[in-house]
Amino acid sequence: MLVLSRQRDESIMIGDNIVVTIVDIRGDKVRLGINAPSEIPVHRQEVYEAIQRENLRASQLEPGDTQEIGKYANRGPSRPGDTPRPR
Repeated sequence: MLVLSRQRDESIMIGDNIVVTIVDIRGDKVRLGINAPSEIPVHRQEVYEAIQRENLRASQLEPGDTQEIGKYANRGPSRPGDTPRPR
């Protein structure tokens, strides 16, 4: 792990196109600004781990588990208060 010291308004570069800037420091909290291309996902670690868990769970579905998906698709635009009906 690379450990760097930075002050407020200073940045670090990751590769050629990701910039991490120290935006604010308050007590034991540091606010970071991250500028990255839109095709590179940026998440807090706990969000990333939740996404990975959900992807793993979804990959383990049995064929019958998805039977209801699509049942309400292609009904056209819905109005507020509409209740979807099965086809």
